[in-house]
Amino acid sequence: MTKGIVISLYDYTGEALKPWAEAGYECYAYDIQHKNETIEVDNTEHFSSGGVIFYLHADLHKFSTHQDLFFRFSGHKVVFGMAFPVCTDMAVSGAAHFAKKAEANPLFQEQAAKHAIDCADLFDDLGCPYFVENPVSVLSTIWRKPNHNFHPYEYGGYIPYGEEKHPKWPEYIAPSDAYPKKTCLWTGNGFNMPAKCSVEPHKGYSKQHLKLGGKSMKTKNIRSATPRGFAKAVMQANA
Repeated sequence: MTKGIVISLYDYTGEALKPWAEAGYECYAYDIQHKNETIEVDNTEHFSSGGVIFYLHADLHKFSTHQDLFFRFSGHKVVFGMAFPVCTDMAVSGAAHFAKKAEANPLFQEQAAKHAIDCADLFDDLGCPYFVENPVSVLSTIWRKPNHNFHPYEYGGYIPYGEEKHPKWPEYIAPSDAYPKKTCLWTGNGFNMPAKCSVEPHKGYSKQHLKLGGKSMKTKNIRSATPRGFAKAVMQANA
């Protein structure tokens, strides 16, 4: 028997769920890039603790998907939720393109913000602590001000000695998450923001943008992957 259920939305990599699965939780990563909508061997990752991550296909831009997830998990022991909604139409780093997008669809930002708000509403309905993550974005004005913000290097100290290099992308991600990237969190239902345990960022700035630019799905997925140190810290503070 697992310790409880943890749900992660708009999550392709599963990095945010790994600390939970390693601690024995039953985890679900939903994203449109996953191939299967039902649990099968090839979209399941098991851990020695008894924890597991199920990687499942879901079109989270459809409100009906959120309804389906509510009925799927309502009445079950959901202990934590997290969401990483698409930031392309909201992040201030893309402000140069907003005017052109507005010409094509005047409501493009309101629609993008609603996808994020739908995630929070689902977690509220399930009654679990949660966070919704985005970079500095128009969510602050369309929805509400974020409850917290952080840089990855502020939680790099949670990564154990000997595991500093990223196991998947050592050529892209700085060891011990030693890079700055202001990230905002909209939280609820008793979410505990973990205490910081900082490492020194490389010369005070990030070199990763030089390798992670462009529009390829690979670089987008790496850019959006949750920093390992922060993921561990969140689990420890909220488990």
